[in-house]
Amino acid sequence: MAIEIITDSTSDLTAQEARERNVHLIPMRVIFEDGVYQDGVDLDKETFYTKQAEAKILPKTTQLNPQEYCDVFQPLLDTGNEVVAILLSSKLSGSYQSACVAAGMVEGAERLHLVDSLNVTIGEGLLVREAVRLRDAGATAAEIVDHLEQLRPRVRFLAFVGTLKYLKMGGRVSASAAALGTMLGISPVVAIVDGEVRSVGKVRGKAKALDYTLDFAAAYPVDSRCPVVFGHSRCQEAMEEYARKVTAALGIHTYEWDELGAVIGTHAGPGCWGMAYVGLK
Repeated sequence: MAIEIITDSTSDLTAQEARERNVHLIPMRVIFEDGVYQDGVDLDKETFYTKQAEAKILPKTTQLNPQEYCDVFQPLLDTGNEVVAILLSSKLSGSYQSACVAAGMVEGAERLHLVDSLNVTIGEGLLVREAVRLRDAGATAAEIVDHLEQLRPRVRFLAFVGTLKYLKMGGRVSASAAALGTMLGISPVVAIVDGEVRSVGKVRGKAKALDYTLDFAAAYPVDSRCPVVFGHSRCQEAMEEYARKVTAALGIHTYEWDELGAVIGTHAGPGCWGMAYVGLK
């Protein structure tokens, strides 16, 4: 019996990555003033950031409904295979609850395993990659789920926001604070805490971002047995410089990276970079 792995587009795996890893990718919907788009289908990341820069109102993402999950779950269950779905944090969207409702609607639900990632973007993608590794190593669906649930509270996600424009548009910072922060070159620091995106600090300049990361990693040491994933929004060069310095300082030998998509990108905008890893504690 094979194991099918599902995630949603908020994990920020590209369509090519998903194909290469044999992962089924469910597109979320992104709403702009001119219409509704499917994330990664008719709205790639380059187009998203272009449209965002032109928008007067912040785009929104909408949760998937139970029927949309059924339409993905049922054909895979009909093959007789086990299905493991690793989904966007239930603290950030009602989509996970919709998936739970769908699980009560499909036939073969005893072979459907839902995992609330309590994460998003590269943190969620990290868990997907770990699920793929275990599946390819011959683990059972139950073993994969148990492993992910043990890892989940130790996933650390840290990002530095390069522009205050979209935080101001979304009402998360005042116009005066945004103007002052921009003038001083201040970048808010965000992390995933208990399944939610929260502001945890501020830094001034890339050197301070590195210092903050190393202090964070000293408090939550990296578990080198698990993937390390870096991410960026339209600033790959800055991310690569950051990744080189972080990996050298922490003795990380391999890592992967993705571009941050609509969920984080809506509020952070371009120029955001960061990392996700599993901590030893």
